[in-house]
This record gives sequence, structure tokens and C-alpha cells, in this order.
Amino acid sequence: MKAALLFVLVARAAAQYYPPPDAEGGWRSRAPKTDQLRKLDEAFEYARQTTKHGGLLVVHRGWLVYEKYFGRGHREATPNLASCGKAFTSIAAGILIHERPDLFPDGLDQKVFTPVYLPAEAFPLTESAKAEIRLGQLLAMSAGLAGNTPGYVDGMPVKLEKPGPDGYTAMIDEVARTTPLWTKPGGGYCYATVSPHIVSMMVRHVARMELQQYLGERVAKPLGWGRWGFGYVRPEIAHTPGGGGIAIRPSDALRFAYLLLREGRWRDRQIIPREYVRHCGRRSPYNPHFPYSLQFDVNSGGQAPGAPRAAYWKGGSGGHAIYIVPSMDLVVFKLGGLDEQYDLSKTNVPPPASTPAYDGSRESWKPGPGTDAGLARTLELVVAAIR
Repeated sequence: MKAALLFVLVARAAAQYYPPPDAEGGWRSRAPKTDQLRKLDEAFEYARQTTKHGGLLVVHRGWLVYEKYFGRGHREATPNLASCGKAFTSIAAGILIHERPDLFPDGLDQKVFTPVYLPAEAFPLTESAKAEIRLGQLLAMSAGLAGNTPGYVDGMPVKLEKPGPDGYTAMIDEVARTTPLWTKPGGGYCYATVSPHIVSMMVRHVARMELQQYLGERVAKPLGWGRWGFGYVRPEIAHTPGGGGIAIRPSDALRFAYLLLREGRWRDRQIIPREYVRHCGRRSPYNPHFPYSLQFDVNSGGQAPGAPRAAYWKGGSGGHAIYIVPSMDLVVFKLGGLDEQYDLSKTNVPPPASTPAYDGSRESWKPGPGTDAGLARTLELVVAAIR
């Protein structure tokens, strides 16, 4: 009885804890047990094999229990996190739906390819079927817009006859407007960066501010982020790139993950609707084709067999990943990155004067086995350590 009561009290204390900004002390920390440390070091070494630069940070029950970096990675690093930025676009959409119920009476079922939701740059529609695309389909990558091949229909891979744009080109408004459909809306899953970028166009139009400003006011400020911004600063990209490119400090990426772990609540504020966060972590009715929900990979089918089925994450090219494991009260940030992702021209976030100099120790690095599967395996190793 006493043990059960103690467990409840510890769990309640963890749920009530929120870290102050790093300028005010930051995350509380404690050392892991000896056996946990050994296994976390194994996870870190695996991350070193699969990523040229980076680090590994682990928060368990509100305690920072592991933080270690390599190469160009360090606590103040703000590399371009590539597609991890898609998750932030999704959360902005979830907040916007809650703020403007008058405009979203159908919630994620809302058809958004009209001038009410999208700016003039999104019109005219290049295909009439686009008018049937629902917001939930854009967020679950099942809108039918062409992206990477293969696509998936009912779990089976389907090669696209003509893949759609990817990378920074997919975050140009005109490119997003003219991207063709490869299937009818809802007819299949395809990882199409234009989909979340169109969502960011919607946020910009409805909120009357750029996505970066919207996230700054609704998320960054209440969570106490330090330096951050968006990369992909190019003449062709006139607005915040909603398909990726956020540049954020590792400890603040943890804050974002912790916000999701706490189902959108931060101290006394419900920043993100609770049900929206829950939707992010489970198989979406808008995507029956593939385990990808509202811009997050979900583990419902055991894609990471060594992790709980309720775990979910968002990765980005270069080996970055944000993980949330609700059943273990656990969040993880895997900092990754290629050389160019740390370049100021790719992040637009000036480093502090105290930035440690890179020692060149990773110049001979070559990816180890399983690089493509590194994100899921890293999570499995951390889970095994914490368990």
C-alpha cells in the first residue's frame, strides 16, 4: 500500500513539473543509475554511428537524465532540423483550429482549398479535385499530392509515375500550388512536403501572421525558448517554410516534446488542445494507408518493436528526431546533422559568442550500418535503458 501511494505521489509530482527557461536554471537533472548510464551510452554510441554530428538528450519523469554531444553538436547548437519542422507546423494548425472554431466547424474534416483558408497565391486550383482535400488529409500526408515515391495504398507500396517536389523547392508557394495529385484525396499516403507547407499557408492567411511569428507567440514564448528561427532562407521562399527547417536549441526541442508528453499543457495553460495531441500519437482516421498521423510517425504497428506502441516521433534528414513515449513519461531528442545544416546560411540563427569551436574530429566519419533505420533503433535503445 505504501509503495503504491509513493508511486502515485511521484507520478503526480512529475506531471506538475515544468522546466524554467535555461536562462533561469533550465531543466532539473539527476544522474541515471549505473546500469542505465551504460545502456544510454550504448544508445549514444549508436547515434554516433548513424549521424555525422549531434547528440542525445533524455528526460524521464521530468528529470534530464542524459545529455551528451559529438562533432558540431553542443547545448547551444541550432542546426536546421529539416523535416522535424513539420511537427511544429502541425501543432500550429492544432492551436489555430481551437482559436477559430467559427472558421473550422468541421475541425480536421474542414475542406481548406478555398479563399477563406488559403491566400491568393494558392489559386487558381490546378485540379478541381483539390477542392475536396481536407485539413486532416494534408496533415496526415493523405491529401493525394505527389511527393516521394513510393506512396502507400492500404499498406501496400505504390510507385508514383512522377514524384513530386521535395526539400526547399516544395516550400515555395507556387510550387505547392502546382503540385499535381497522384491519387484522389484520401486515396493513399505519400510523404509530400508540400502538404504541411500548404498548412503553413493556411496558418499565415487565417492568423494574419507568419508561421514563425505564430509559433513564437503561442509556443516559444510560454515555453521559454532561447534562440531559434527557421532556415531555408532563399529568394524563392518568401514566407516561413512550413515543410521543415526549424532551427532550435536541443533543450528547447525537449521542451516541445515535453509539451506533447503533457498533452499540450504547460503550467496552468492548455496551449494545444488535448485531443489534438492525442491524435498526433495514434493512427489517424485520415490515413488508413500508413502509420503516419498528424506529421508524426506512430508506432501502432510496431515499427520500433522495442518501444511501446504508444510512442511517436518526428524525424528529419541528417538524423534529427523528437520522440514522445507517454507510457514511460519519457521524451528524447536526437540531435543530428550534416555539416551544411550547422551553417549560419542554412539556419539564420546567429550562434552565441561562447560557441565552442569544432575540433574536426568527425571529418573521417562514414555512416555505419542501419543509417536509414537509425531513428527507430535509437529510440529502442533509450527505452531499453530506461526500463
